[in-house]
Amino acid sequence: MIRRKATGPGRRIGSLFFNPGGPGGPGTVQMPQNYEKFPREVRERFDIVSWDPRGIGNSTAVDCFGSPEAAAEWAGGHAVGFPVGARERVTWIAAYRDLSRRCERRNPELLRHVSTADTARDLDELRRAVGDSRLTYLGISYGTFLGATYANLFPDKVRAMVFDSNWDPQAWTNRGSDDARLPSFLRAGSDRTAAATIDKFLALCGSTGTERCVFSAGSPKATRSKFDRLLRRLREEPVGSYTYSATVADVVNSLYVVHPGWTELAGRLQDLWRGRTPQPPTLPPAPPVPDPSPYLGEEQAAAVFCGDSPNPRDPEAYHSFEEDSAARTGVAGRFWTWAAEGCATWPAVAADRYRGPWNKPTARPVLVVGTIYDPSTPYSAAKAMAAELADARLLTNDGYGHTALINPSRCVQDHESRYLVDGTLPPAGTTCRQDTPPFGTPEPNGGIAAGGGWLAGAADGV
Repeated sequence: MIRRKATGPGRRIGSLFFNPGGPGGPGTVQMPQNYEKFPREVRERFDIVSWDPRGIGNSTAVDCFGSPEAAAEWAGGHAVGFPVGARERVTWIAAYRDLSRRCERRNPELLRHVSTADTARDLDELRRAVGDSRLTYLGISYGTFLGATYANLFPDKVRAMVFDSNWDPQAWTNRGSDDARLPSFLRAGSDRTAAATIDKFLALCGSTGTERCVFSAGSPKATRSKFDRLLRRLREEPVGSYTYSATVADVVNSLYVVHPGWTELAGRLQDLWRGRTPQPPTLPPAPPVPDPSPYLGEEQAAAVFCGDSPNPRDPEAYHSFEEDSAARTGVAGRFWTWAAEGCATWPAVAADRYRGPWNKPTARPVLVVGTIYDPSTPYSAAKAMAAELADARLLTNDGYGHTALINPSRCVQDHESRYLVDGTLPPAGTTCRQDTPPFGTPEPNGGIAAGGGWLAGAADGV
């Protein structure tokens, strides 16, 4: 566990527990990295507390290799991003089958006890340990599913909970059925929202000049065409380590953080267009933490989501899923289909999954924040989360990137602060805008607006 004490003398309310998502996010590392992004009043009034969930990082970790060198050797044995062509598919499937065998040999019991429900019960023990009678919580991405699980296991212990960039709990658990007709991320809509966000990236880039977006070809249409030509060329002629699939993975992952992510991504794409190997993305300086480099192998996330969320068990079927999704969503569908293939041969199912219901009445309402153009979790999932919970209010973030926490909006922060401090929810239908749009200049007032407006149509697009 890790804690940053409330900074406002004499004004402390209690503890705010933060889960950074994943699954597999080590809170002992990622909370300090994101601490300054929490609203100032929240930092003044709450101790900010986080933890490495069971199976993750500095807790008893799922480790299927025994050394970082062995893990790196395994990771280098298959394509980056997703497999392209029959030969790479065979290699990819064999690699993840090998990972499953390694994990079954090294962690046979642990794999069955790292579920979201297990972690939610751990969280209630942590709440009791800090002396809070009810839980105050902020979860982003996967942390929204963890929060929803807690809220339905311990509904009378909810003081205030913010869910930012949501998973649809019914889609993730496949509506309580064991029939996994589609891979998890396709059920969740990650392919659709990533495609919509890629398209907005290209449209906004093309709408401005090269002084703001160096990949711009002068118009949205021309920039989209340039991107398509670049990917076709990379499929035949990689530039250094930037293969077609590795570039697609870089695009999707780089859309998570708008500033400086989108501008730097445009620079890498322009380098590739010119046949030059790009510089790697800039990483922000990390603050000192007690254990800054825990082992965070890919198998830790797999242990949670493969154990929690049903997926098709035939590895050969994923190519068909990929082609179907790509026909609708382009390269985003290829990326997100194969992101779940490791679950096809995963050796364990969680012994104690929670799969609903999601509508148990909670002691206090929940605040759900959804971003319109998010490359991972669709806005439709935020609407679904708000509808599934017994008592929730949806706050719309008219913006881009994955989570409002790391893509700031003063409007969102103000509403979150009021809710966390005194329970005041934003008015129904409230919409905020990001402070600084991609390739643009700051909004003068944080973009506060009320009502649905054009969002009903935009939601259909993601």
